[in-house]
Amino acid sequence: MTKRQGERQKCKVPPRPFAPLRVCARFSSREGEKAQRIFVVLMFCVLACASARGVAAQSSSIPDVGIDQKLNNQIPLDLSFRDESGRVVRLRDYFDGKPVLLTPVYFSCPMLCSQVLNGVNESLSDMRFSVGQEFNVLTVSFDPRDTPQAASEKKAEQIRHYGRAGASDGWHFLTGDETSIKRLMDSVGFRYKFDPDTNQFAHAAGVMVLTPDGKVARYFYGIQYPPRDLRLGLVEASANRIGSPVDQVLLLCYHYDPVTGKYSAVTMSFVRLGGALTLALLGGFIFVMLRRERAKHGGAKGAGVVAAPLEGSD
Repeated sequence: MTKRQGERQKCKVPPRPFAPLRVCARFSSREGEKAQRIFVVLMFCVLACASARGVAAQSSSIPDVGIDQKLNNQIPLDLSFRDESGRVVRLRDYFDGKPVLLTPVYFSCPMLCSQVLNGVNESLSDMRFSVGQEFNVLTVSFDPRDTPQAASEKKAEQIRHYGRAGASDGWHFLTGDETSIKRLMDSVGFRYKFDPDTNQFAHAAGVMVLTPDGKVARYFYGIQYPPRDLRLGLVEASANRIGSPVDQVLLLCYHYDPVTGKYSAVTMSFVRLGGALTLALLGGFIFVMLRRERAKHGGAKGAGVVAAPLEGSD
């Protein structure tokens, strides 16, 4: 048997139903398998980059509890509440040309509301803006059982922790009746539910930035609020009446994502797109080079593929 006949014999494959013709390459298939694995990894990376935004936007929900975004919605400024001293006030009393940070909590909350307020306090402490100067803060209880005394105690705790002069004149803690509370919370999309078994409220965690005329401008979720995001939200809500030229530059570089409630770099979108295109081009380059390598082997050695005979043929 000649060398060429031996090669033909090794390449023969038993015929299969629906596959009467088989081809056999002389060079090893390891290159092809490796290319396939590389391509799978590359495509996975591309899909991951493309879907990262969608994954971040997903969140679990509890019936009747959550935050529904109502951007640009007008809150009812004529609603009456009581401040921490027991004085009857209207919401419009706190909209004096500055943006307002609204924090919905209830003062007897065993854990989550304190975390929200502490998170707000920490963020405000890291900002150059000061409460009562560039913006005001309204902490409103959604529990009609809360009293001005409870509001006063909570305010004293937060003002002491904040530690800046004049903050007491710009940070107010309000209580109200069920009708006023519900109208305000509905206007900003804050949904909560009382659980009689635990005597507590089930509720979400988040704060809202309102414009000087009482429209919903931004939402920030959770119990931690990056100072940069909160600052940019206040600047935008004020229609650029507060802030510095640096803030204007930052607003060109960052955009507010209403899904995540965060400011993200605009350039990151281009970076992700560029990364996905690079991976796709790299995968295509590897594929083309492997095809050329196969063609080179086949042309150089003269017997790149050999057809197996049809079943039943002589």
